[in-house]
Amino acid sequence: MEHAVKYFCLNNIALDADLARVERDKNIELRDRHKKDHDAYYPQVPEHIRRNASAMAAHYELFYCLEISIRDIIRSTLEAADPNEWWDKLVPQFVRENAVKNQAKEVQSGVTPRSNDMLSYTNFGELNEIIKQNWKLFTETFTDQKAVETTLARLNTLRAPIMHCSVLAEDEVVRLGLSLRDWFRLME
Repeated sequence: MEHAVKYFCLNNIALDADLARVERDKNIELRDRHKKDHDAYYPQVPEHIRRNASAMAAHYELFYCLEISIRDIIRSTLEAADPNEWWDKLVPQFVRENAVKNQAKEVQSGVTPRSNDMLSYTNFGELNEIIKQNWKLFTETFTDQKAVETTLARLNTLRAPIMHCSVLAEDEVVRLGLSLRDWFRLME
């Protein structure tokens, strides 16, 4: 049931992204987003850039939800296997080392650390590695290891333009929706 609810929510976000694309393509506003200017400089940004940002926001929101839910699945599965030392015993060493480096960079830059949870400092590809290294623990969650690896690799490729401020091509919007369906089908 939980997966059905998550799929429903992610599907709604995907539909919102489709509406945003139609708005951008037809240069019309179909949704009342109660958009507020972020600061005094936002209106100075060209309209086409703001429109693209609005369209991409839905994809970012979708991917944010997906990535956090994957971290939650990993955390709960590993904690169930070893409640006290799952991070040290079940997460590959290179992933732990990279997470420590990422956390240290944040601390050294003087910004507010994003989390006390080291899993928050892992990248998307590393989440795939954690699942691969602990596949026996995930057999009750997912239907097929190779399908999980392939789907996560495809999602990681789709993640790049979303997280690096590029407009997602129309075919890739479709591929993102299909990849999300694939992901949730793996948990049936």
